[in-house]
Amino acid sequence: MKLYNPANRHERKATWSADNPEGRWRVYDYSELIARDKASLDIFWLKDDSLADSDNLPPPDVIAQEIVDDLEAALEQFRLIAGDLQASDLAA
Repeated sequence: MKLYNPANRHERKATWSADNPEGRWRVYDYSELIARDKASLDIFWLKDDSLADSDNLPPPDVIAQEIVDDLEAALEQFRLIAGDLQASDLAA
């Protein structure tokens, strides 16, 4: 994880080189990637086929708010469970 540096991807350091072919991280230029056979930056395959009408989704802010609402409801349920567990520990 340290080499991956998830906190700041701009500070990642490549560990692969011709001298160190066992290195885990390698930097590729855009030109190197796009020159590959069958290279495509089209991400159409990420489309969620489980959605009935994915071409007519609500705006991103609406989707984001629905996610927030779902997460807050789940968090409240976990708080209730944690409270029940604490109460049962005190009773024991």
